[in-house]
Amino acid sequence: MVQDSMKLSMNFDLEESSSRLPKHQNVDICIACGNCLAGCPYNAKNSTDKNYLASAIQAGCIVKTECEVQYVVKNPYETGHEGGVGGKRRWLVFLNEIDCIKADFVILSAGVLGTTAILFKSQMRGLKLSESLGSGFSCNGNTVAYLAGSSGPLHAYGLDKKQLSKTPIQARPGPSISSSYTSSLGFTIQSAVLPTAYPYMLFKGIVTYGWPTGYWFFDGVIDKLKHLIGSKSSQAMVLAAMGHDKSDGKIILDKETDKICFSPPHDPLLVRKIEAFQKITKKLGGILFMSNYRSTSVHLLGGCNASSDFSDGVCNPNGQIFDAEAPGLVHQGLYVCDASLIPCSVGVNPSLTIAAAAEHVSKHLVKDTLSYKSKNCIDFASKVVDQNPYTEIHNNLKSREKSYVFVKEIMRGYVGGMPCTAFLRIRINLQNENSCDDRNSVMRKSCSTLKGKVGGYVVLRAIEKDKLHVIDGEIDMFEVDYKTPYTQYMHYRLLLATASGPRYIFEGKKIMNPYLFALYSWRETTTLYVTFKKLDGNFTGKAGLNLKGELRISTIELLKSIVSLEGNRKGRFIYLFSLNLLRTYILQIPQESHKKYTLTDSYNNSYPASTFYEIKTEDGYTISCRQWNCSQSGWKFKEEKHPVLLLNGHSTESFCLPTEPNDLIRTLLAEGHEIWLLQPRVHVSNPSNNFTIEDIGRYDIPAVMGKICEFHGPSMKVHVVAHCVGGLSIHIALMGGHISATQIASLCCTNSSMFFKLTTLATVKMWLPLVPSTCRCQWLCWARTKSCFC
Repeated sequence: MVQDSMKLSMNFDLEESSSRLPKHQNVDICIACGNCLAGCPYNAKNSTDKNYLASAIQAGCIVKTECEVQYVVKNPYETGHEGGVGGKRRWLVFLNEIDCIKADFVILSAGVLGTTAILFKSQMRGLKLSESLGSGFSCNGNTVAYLAGSSGPLHAYGLDKKQLSKTPIQARPGPSISSSYTSSLGFTIQSAVLPTAYPYMLFKGIVTYGWPTGYWFFDGVIDKLKHLIGSKSSQAMVLAAMGHDKSDGKIILDKETDKICFSPPHDPLLVRKIEAFQKITKKLGGILFMSNYRSTSVHLLGGCNASSDFSDGVCNPNGQIFDAEAPGLVHQGLYVCDASLIPCSVGVNPSLTIAAAAEHVSKHLVKDTLSYKSKNCIDFASKVVDQNPYTEIHNNLKSREKSYVFVKEIMRGYVGGMPCTAFLRIRINLQNENSCDDRNSVMRKSCSTLKGKVGGYVVLRAIEKDKLHVIDGEIDMFEVDYKTPYTQYMHYRLLLATASGPRYIFEGKKIMNPYLFALYSWRETTTLYVTFKKLDGNFTGKAGLNLKGELRISTIELLKSIVSLEGNRKGRFIYLFSLNLLRTYILQIPQESHKKYTLTDSYNNSYPASTFYEIKTEDGYTISCRQWNCSQSGWKFKEEKHPVLLLNGHSTESFCLPTEPNDLIRTLLAEGHEIWLLQPRVHVSNPSNNFTIEDIGRYDIPAVMGKICEFHGPSMKVHVVAHCVGGLSIHIALMGGHISATQIASLCCTNSSMFFKLTTLATVKMWLPLVPSTCRCQWLCWARTKSCFC
């Protein structure tokens, strides 16, 4: 055994004058109390909050506490996206399933287990990483033991204020590491001083370290009680051995629990270290408590090993993370800068090795930042990070957290015929809903909506075997379309990411119609109509996969959602939710008015012009028709296409809606078709007369076909699109021989015209008198049903 003394204190030369150092770095003189491990109570410890963090804060760094980074994903909207979480930053750093910070540069320094866990969770959301992630895990050859009951003056337990005043400086414990020696076998053993804040260590030894073999139980209890009351406070000590191991440990992430698991590396000198502990115990006296576990470590290393090749490591020597999709390249702006870079054990305390690696990574990071800034014309380097509003001011953060309500929702069903389950966590923002006055909210034309963000995941095993995680989700629980003011929608829009790389758009709506006094309210509020699309590699919105389906929330899951509501304003949320349901289903109050619609767009894009013709039929009755010509509408085509004849239903008017940018007329004109719209003898513009549907097929349709032949010749064929009774009329014209089938290029009819035997209900409808309606009624009917012919 080599027992030569070693000087453990270290001095650093200052590269800058003391006048330029941050004021927060000023520390007091160490008084050797021995409480270093728990944080110095006398401000004599030069910890990171007094050096690195203090310098960073003075340089403009914002430090957010009481949070934990969960994962990092590439920004899907890097090129800019209205309303998305991204903006133009390269990375999204998520603090939970919903909140994120946008940044161009991300440096992961969460320690071996923390950094590796972040990267594993990021990999589950599509970040391509090396397969060696989690490999090369080392415990730096650590083994920890606990020596108790020694009769020697160990001075290895911290002093409180009362003890400190009575103990001379020479008899005080000193810093956390008070003694050390190195064995010729290749390991070092150091003693550690237990701080006064760790009295539970004495009882923790019962479970973690166990009782030594042959030690009487009651004697052990008495010894530990003496330690607790402080009568033997100087006779206990922690021994830590460190050296080299095989660095073949493995870190993995349990996907079900999202917890880190690991298998420790092989330590060939473990037996030798235990023998050394036993020799120390024999020399100092006392009882040795060894860990029940094979190895206990305080110096974890590896997991994101630095290497020159992505097949052997996760990062390059500069700390940049390799991109597995492009061997040899890295994820720009994503760094690791902590002990997880170290690919093997270093033999002694690795703090200086880690600091040296961090300095090396930092120098390359500065160069990379300056280069990126110059290429993208960024004014100042600090602008490579965007903060969400909730991170700016602590008071605002607390007030906003109080305005949130969290809802858990589980829906199951089928998408594209395949089983699908959505596990969602919704955060509803109630901060800006005070504009809705409670006294008048029921009868107001519009009320506060319930909007929020969505996190969670979707399971669709037929498409992806792993979970589809939500990386950007939005919800509007009561969305209103001014085109349908009586109908409300629950609109979900989710951007999903998977471990395999593809991203998907999951969009769903719950449609709540005020029909039959809430008869269908339960089905409508619990059924989500889903559209599931796969995005291309550039996230431009082009879908390579487009599936539709329905998801439902069961009664039990709905009750669970209500019970599991979180937040200080649960009552307010339930009130607003119930109020909107009352307005929709019972009171049927429109949320928006069509008067809010402006005709600016309609004037800028006027409706195609048409020509009106009056035609005299064979039986002497005058009917009319309208013609839309491609040349009049501004469309030019090289070859002439067959005209299209439109036939309305029974006593139906055709009209265009100013709120709709497209309709059947515009679509057919854009494809180069000339359009004819028949207004037969049953049209509302004609005076009352006695007629039958057979008269339309016998006289009106042949007359308009003759008019079309006047323009194009008798050999021209016509496409016919017929609705309801119009389809029945064209069948009468064809089967009765009133027009020739050779004149028809194609025939498109609704199903009602294909049933030649009328049902009882259809017969009753035929006998009902026509009811005149005003434009206001037509608008109301359209607003409620949103249906028209062309």
